Amino acid sequence: MSDPRAIADRVEIEALRGEYTDAAMMRDYERIASLFTSDGALRMPHVPADIVGRDQIRAWGEQVPDRVEFFVQNTHPGVIRLGGDTATGRAYLQEVIRMRDGSSHLNYAIYHDRYQRTDDGWKFAERVYEIRYLDTTPLGGTAPPPPAVHSE
Repeated sequence: MSDPRAIADRVEIEALRGEYTDAAMMRDYERIASLFTSDGALRMPHVPADIVGRDQIRAWGEQVPDRVEFFVQNTHPGVIRLGGDTATGRAYLQEVIRMRDGSSHLNYAIYHDRYQRTDDGWKFAERVYEIRYLDTTPLGGTAPPPPAVHSE
C-alpha cells in the first residue's frame, strides 16, 4: 500500500475506532455521540438497542451508569475497506461487564462498521455490535474503589 491518501484514511479510521473505545471506557457519552454522523446509528441486536442520531446515542449512553457497575472493553484492529468517501470495517473486542443487578458478562464480539468522510474527518455512519461468545458466569473479581485524591 503506497497511496498516501489511503494510508491517511486508514490511520484516521483506526484513530476513530480508538477514540470510541476510550470514550466508552471513560463514560464520555458526548464524545461518543460526536464520533457519529448526525444520522449515524449504533445497533446492538443482542441488547437489544437500535439507536439513531447523535442525540439518541448520547441519551442512551447517559443511562449506562444506572445499569452498569463497571465495564472494560478491549478493542483490537480489524479490516478496513476503503471506497472513496465511505469505508467499511470490522473491529474485534472483548468485554468484561458487571451490571448493577449483579449479573455479569464476559463476551467476545465484533463491531461491523460503516464509515463516512465528513468535513470534520471520518465518522461512524453505522456501528453494529455482534456478540460471538457470551459467558454470564458471575465474575469473581471486583472493581476497586476510586483512588483517594491528595491535595497539597
